[in-house]
Amino acid sequence: QVQLVESGGGMVQAGKSLTLSCAVSGPSFSGYSMGWFRQAPQKEREFVGAVNWDSGNTVYGDSVKGRFTVSRETAANTVYLQMNYLKTEDTAIYYCAADKFGYYGSGYRPSEQEFDFWGQGTQVTVSS
Repeated sequence: QVQLVESGGGMVQAGKSLTLSCAVSGPSFSGYSMGWFRQAPQKEREFVGAVNWDSGNTVYGDSVKGRFTVSRETAANTVYLQMNYLKTEDTAIYYCAADKFGYYGSGYRPSEQEFDFWGQGTQVTVSS
């Protein structure tokens, strides 16, 4: 069983940066990818980005590519989402998730159904 706990959400002005953290616990994460999703009010959950725990390879959703960076620190069992040049449309609840079979090809966009474990989410609000 993998447990994920997000932190770092809050309110920030448009154009600024914010970093979310996801503390991961469990017996082993080899082969996993850790992903970030977000869900705005009255919208479907959207893939943001993911990082493979072993290789560090990353994939991103189109709406955040070039602005957001997903990384992991294996020694600290932590996954990060660095968000730069934030826009008001980035306002959402951000979720950390774990995919047990997380080897993705370049440009792949995993669906939320592929993820096995989820955190409780953290709110990010971007004001104009």
